[in-house]
Amino acid sequence: MRKPKRPLKPIPVFKSEDEEREFWATHDSTEYIDWSKARMVRFPKLRPSSTAISVRLPDTLLTELKLLANERDVPYQSLLKLYLADRVGEERERARGARRSKRRLQPSKARRSSKKSLSR
Repeated sequence: MRKPKRPLKPIPVFKSEDEEREFWATHDSTEYIDWSKARMVRFPKLRPSSTAISVRLPDTLLTELKLLANERDVPYQSLLKLYLADRVGEERERARGARRSKRRLQPSKARRSSKKSLSR
């Protein structure tokens, strides 16, 4: 059975983005917005922001990266970003898998108590 809907609170008018940011950081948006009516939106021309960084690489590694990029006909910095994104994704997935397997490996109270009774 679904909960009866509460009336939504009106969203206040903010004087600045900082004030709005502080408000949403300390309030539950479900009290102000009916998320069940939300729709998925795509912004095809929106480009993710990027930050320039400086990374020191061994000359041989940079040369190998440039050779691979040349073989694929892409800029070496773009290839490096792809490699980093792939590896970060793999590591994040591995971390999620490790958390899941830890949960599965921890016996529940019921299983622990049944093992104790079997060993007696």
